[in-house]
Amino acid sequence: MRLEKIKISGFKSFVDPTTVILPSNLVGVIGPNGCGKSNVIDAVRWVMGESSAKMLRGESMADVIFNGSTSRKPVGAASIELVFDNSDGTVGGEYAQYNQISIKRKVTRDGQSLYFLNGVRCRRRDITDIFLGTGLGPRSYSIIEQGMISRFVEAKPEELRNFLEEAAGISKYKERRKETENRISHTRENLERLTDLREEVAKQLQHLERQAATAEKYKVFKQEERQKKAELLALRLKALDEELEKKDRVLAESENQLQSVISEQRRIESELEKQRGQQHDANDSFNQVQGQFYAVGADIARLEESIQYTKNARSQQQADLQQVEQAWQEAQDHCTQDQSRLNELEELLAKDQPEFEQLQENDKTLNETLATADEAMHAWQQEWDEFNHKATEPAQVAQVERTKINHIEQQEQQYQRRLEKIQEEHSRLDTSAFQREIDDYTDKVSSAEEQAASLEAQLKQVLDDINLHRQ
Repeated sequence: MRLEKIKISGFKSFVDPTTVILPSNLVGVIGPNGCGKSNVIDAVRWVMGESSAKMLRGESMADVIFNGSTSRKPVGAASIELVFDNSDGTVGGEYAQYNQISIKRKVTRDGQSLYFLNGVRCRRRDITDIFLGTGLGPRSYSIIEQGMISRFVEAKPEELRNFLEEAAGISKYKERRKETENRISHTRENLERLTDLREEVAKQLQHLERQAATAEKYKVFKQEERQKKAELLALRLKALDEELEKKDRVLAESENQLQSVISEQRRIESELEKQRGQQHDANDSFNQVQGQFYAVGADIARLEESIQYTKNARSQQQADLQQVEQAWQEAQDHCTQDQSRLNELEELLAKDQPEFEQLQENDKTLNETLATADEAMHAWQQEWDEFNHKATEPAQVAQVERTKINHIEQQEQQYQRRLEKIQEEHSRLDTSAFQREIDDYTDKVSSAEEQAASLEAQLKQVLDDINLHRQ
């Protein structure tokens, strides 16, 4: 029995259907690490019935299915088919007549595992029975992998005995004997259970016999009960007939009394009808009087509401009249106050007119002073430019003086903007505030002139120092 070829599809790294041809007894698979050499022998062990995912270098049985890569999608099933040459008749039994034996296993991602023998679906046990005694199997000595030799050397006596029995070809018979012993033990257990069942049935038969005798007695007693009940019912029927005759006589007397009561009732009903007619007439007259009473009450209510509304309207009108008179009096007071205020404002305006004209003259004087200051500033600026060309060594002192001059220029610009704002506010009547601002500005201009004079003196001193340093 020799392995001819292996058909692999979807198993681990073999995503595409692949056929591995084994043309002779000596075949080698060569390749770099990770190319799938070990997957070939894993495929052989898997199709022979290996059920442990750990022995196939995986976590679960679904790991044997190609799980996809960066360029390929995962597949849903994996299948392996081994084709053996049985021309020497190694496999006996019903498959001895076949020169070629095909063993196939297929697994899907839902966990379903199928086995096929020559294209016919079979059990895993059928696959393992075929390889018993041939040296082949999922964990037999025929498949030597890494660590297999050390496993042989370090094997326990019982494990070594299993290997020797497999090599001698007696493992098949031991397996059959074990199966036969299991069947015999199962048969003995079934016989013991059958004996227990017979004893239990015998006990139930005795119990049923006692129940049958009891049932026969029950039938006799039941028949006697029916007869006694029939006699009792006959006696009760006779008594009921006698009682019925008595009830009939009482019923006839009751019917006579009922007829007399009905005649009396009809007489009372006729009288009741007469009284109902009288009551109806009385109700009509009562309803008429009640309607008149309700109409008079409604008229009274409307009149009372009209009177109340008139009183409320009159009081509201009186209140409105008082408010109008009060508002008219307040308006008269406001008019008097406004007239007196107007007279006071006219007097103030006439009084402040000369001051306003004087302020205009002062403003003109200030403008002339400011123009003179501007001319002096321009002349000083020219002298300062000439000094900048000459003064190169004491630059730090000159920088300080320039800063002061810039500050004075900024103050002058602020004064100019304030004077323009004063000119815009000439039309206002508050001349006292304007006079105070003019006084403030005059003081500031005086201080600025004094500061400018001081700066000129300092500048002259600096020029003298520069000349001294140059000499």
